[in-house]
Amino acid sequence: MNKLFDSVWALRIVALVLAFALFFYVKSSLDGGRESNATNDVEILYNVPVEVYYDNENLIVTGVPETVNVTISGAVQHILQAQTSQDYVVFVDLNSLTLGEHHVPIKHENFSDKLNVSIEPASVQVVIEEKVSKEFKVEPEMNSRLIAEDYVLKDMTANPETVTVTGAKSVVDSVSYIKATVTGEQGMSGSFEQDANVKVLNMDLNRLDVTVEPAQVKVKVEIEQYSKEIPITIQESGTLPEGVTINKLLPEPKHLKVTGERVMIDELTELVVKFDVSDLSESGSYEGKVIVPEGVAVEKGTVKIHADVNVNIANNN
Repeated sequence: MNKLFDSVWALRIVALVLAFALFFYVKSSLDGGRESNATNDVEILYNVPVEVYYDNENLIVTGVPETVNVTISGAVQHILQAQTSQDYVVFVDLNSLTLGEHHVPIKHENFSDKLNVSIEPASVQVVIEEKVSKEFKVEPEMNSRLIAEDYVLKDMTANPETVTVTGAKSVVDSVSYIKATVTGEQGMSGSFEQDANVKVLNMDLNRLDVTVEPAQVKVKVEIEQYSKEIPITIQESGTLPEGVTINKLLPEPKHLKVTGERVMIDELTELVVKFDVSDLSESGSYEGKVIVPEGVAVEKGTVKIHADVNVNIANNN
């Protein structure tokens, strides 16, 4: 044995074998360490869009989130490749499912098979419903406090008058109001037109997730000065000719429209029309002058008065 170690060549061969053994041991340890570290590399892909595969011509799907978070783990180069290429797809496939409620997994494609992939959430509860369209009448509206004092809203009309609402059948069936709201600054005193967005609401005035065609309508708003129809009272003046008696005096019209300050108009209970009976000699139509109160305007200054009288001929002779 001592002779073996006394040989220079034997020592060289042993040293070489030991060197090779040490090299492969160290290399194996390093590779194993790299592989072990690689599996511990983790990355989270935030807000990844979710594709939904279904018959979108005839069906409506609810319950699928717009985005999810995807966690990927594995070797660094595979993670970097996924982040750079972004050719992966996250999706739910509903093509084989029937109408109703279903619990479905969220799947993925085009990730490297050397990556571990997990999705949050991993599955979702979806509802598949029939897509329907229905026509509704638009109700234009505006805040009455925007109108100037002593002015009122006369009328509002929408053009077009109806819109088509499309969505899930249960949602469309819950539609209670179709509103087109006019906006503006306070003190409105003149008529105008405005484009207004259409809102679709349920009974609780919550907006519904539907599509509307058209999404805007043109609203015509008519504003006018405050007015009121006031009854006419005939006030006789002068002296009837001898032998003439009045059976009836009737105004035409029986009411007149008065505009102006609300306070003044609301105090009016009648409009007085003066009628001079001095020249009343027979039944017929005559003219009477309207007494216009201060602070208001009347649509006309005179009215017709239909007189029904009796004439005593003997007295006239």
